Amino acid sequence: MDNTLTVILGIVAMLLPLVVGRLVWKRFDQHFGRNDEAYMDSLEYFLKKIGLTILVAFVLLWIGISLVFSGSAG
Repeated sequence: MDNTLTVILGIVAMLLPLVVGRLVWKRFDQHFGRNDEAYMDSLEYFLKKIGLTILVAFVLLWIGISLVFSGSAG
């Protein structure tokens, strides 16, 4: 039963960053777009958007996997 729970929590820990990353990507324009189409089409804006999305997803993945495997050491 312990292995099954670890596998289920591991799958959730891997899928949660994908879902949250997608939400960050979609809602980035609302917070940082400034309603300026020229700025939103620039490389700087795209790099900020992809950087924040990757950062949030990676941090969530790190925390999730750490929590899953911290209990399965014993």
